[in-house]
Amino acid sequence: MPRSMYSYSKSILERVSFDPLLFCKEVEKAIKVLLPYEVDQLRNWLLKFTEEKPELRQCLIYINQ
Repeated sequence: MPRSMYSYSKSILERVSFDPLLFCKEVEKAIKVLLPYEVDQLRNWLLKFTEEKPELRQCLIYINQ
């Protein structure tokens, strides 16, 4: 069964969360390929995921545009 782009994007973001710049770059890429409702899901996931990682919160500017 093919994996959804949303799930794929989340797994990539989890893997690169050690580097804030790379994380932001991947967030930008994800926004370009996801459908509008998936971007909403990603926004919710990012808010929760970055609660304990404040250094990654800078990427939220790409979601709120």
